[in-house]
Amino acid sequence: MTIDSATIEQIDALFRDRVERGVAPSSVWGVFDADGLVASGGHGDRGDGAAPDADTVYRIASCTKSVTAATLLGLVADGLVSLDAPITDFVPAFADVQLPTPDSPVPTLRMLLTMSAGFPTDDPWGDRQEPISDDALDAVLRTGLLFDSVPGTCFAYSNLGYALLGRAIAVVAGRPFTQVASDAVLRPLGLDDTVFAAADARRFVVVGARPHDGSWEPLPISGPGAFSPIGGLFSTVADLSRWARHLSSAFAPIRAGDAAEAGPVSPADRRLMQQAMRRIPGSAFPSAKRPIGYGFGLFVEHDDEHGSIVSHSGGYPGFSAHMRWSVQTGLGVVAFENATQAKVSVPTETAHDLLLAAGAATAGTTGRSPVTVLPETRAAQGAVSRLLSDWSDDLADAICTPNVALDVPYDRRRSAIAEAVRTVGADLSAAPVAEQSSTPTHLRWWLPGTNGRLRVEIRLAPLAAGLVQTLICTAEPTER
Repeated sequence: MTIDSATIEQIDALFRDRVERGVAPSSVWGVFDADGLVASGGHGDRGDGAAPDADTVYRIASCTKSVTAATLLGLVADGLVSLDAPITDFVPAFADVQLPTPDSPVPTLRMLLTMSAGFPTDDPWGDRQEPISDDALDAVLRTGLLFDSVPGTCFAYSNLGYALLGRAIAVVAGRPFTQVASDAVLRPLGLDDTVFAAADARRFVVVGARPHDGSWEPLPISGPGAFSPIGGLFSTVADLSRWARHLSSAFAPIRAGDAAEAGPVSPADRRLMQQAMRRIPGSAFPSAKRPIGYGFGLFVEHDDEHGSIVSHSGGYPGFSAHMRWSVQTGLGVVAFENATQAKVSVPTETAHDLLLAAGAATAGTTGRSPVTVLPETRAAQGAVSRLLSDWSDDLADAICTPNVALDVPYDRRRSAIAEAVRTVGADLSAAPVAEQSSTPTHLRWWLPGTNGRLRVEIRLAPLAAGLVQTLICTAEPTER
């Protein structure tokens, strides 16, 4: 999809302003579509006097959780583990944890993936636990845990839950989590600048900072440990946008009619990751503009205009990261800053909204992102066009499901359509002046008239024959 230069300039200005206002020492961003990274920019000093670029390495913190989830799903796909297995199968120390009620289930891998194990939200405690050992994590478990809810009933963002998932992955695979995730997900995708240790980075690594006394105080970078699955990765705009695009590509058959991109995680599992498995109450995320849920390592928002929007933020001492994309179009943004609590998610969401609006504007006058309709829908459109030009009950019976005649008898339907055509002086033989589709089996189009437009809308039944279950014709007169 072509992105106009004015929109890119607006996006760049959002992040430049952040540095100018002293929100962070440096800020870097990238815009990607279904084909890859299409624009990027950076501002401020990354630590060597230069501005960051798409290959500069930042800590991505909790954006790591999507990689953790994908790694686990790969083991599930190989038949090595079940998502409904209790965590005690892999972390025996958890057996010492007293559950909140006598009938509480032991948290399963699925509960941990969806942040519904019942643990309290644990930012910022979890952010400081990364380098601890497995033995230290076991000691934490044996001293007991608090619960906010019965496991499996409510959402609460939990870093501890993803640390436990990392341990389960290591036990199942028989190797350290960081090695499994790298070998199973990162390296096969060519994400060679995405690593779990700063020392392993091939490119310039930015140092995190926090504001102090009118300046920026550098912070030490923690090393890998038991909590690396929650947020231990370092990455670049180029790499993270590649990962986000790979996840989004699993929806390509619906978006473009082509086969979904192959990869180390199956398209089916990538789609599974991007489903809202657990609803998030507004009180948990009061700043959310849209209804939001949690999938497997990813947040999923529903936008009435643009459909599903998938995202995840990352916040560690000295770093802030965010990635988000539209499932429907593949348009997305990633951004990093090197300041504690910078909340780079704010300008990233604004940038993404700008992209979606620009995409909708170029898609037509309807203001919606394009959907590729099925061939059966196109065939039904042609048949309905013939029916409107020369109504025949036999043709209507052939192309429509029986409910169409039952819902509005044909004689009444013919009269209503004729009246709508007369009202706007519609030219039934003309090509549509605009189209809109919300799903592959739905289509709405407009025919020109001397006094406005005629809106025609069809929706197919779930039958392979491609029969019309909804047929609506509406006059839209020109306002005087």
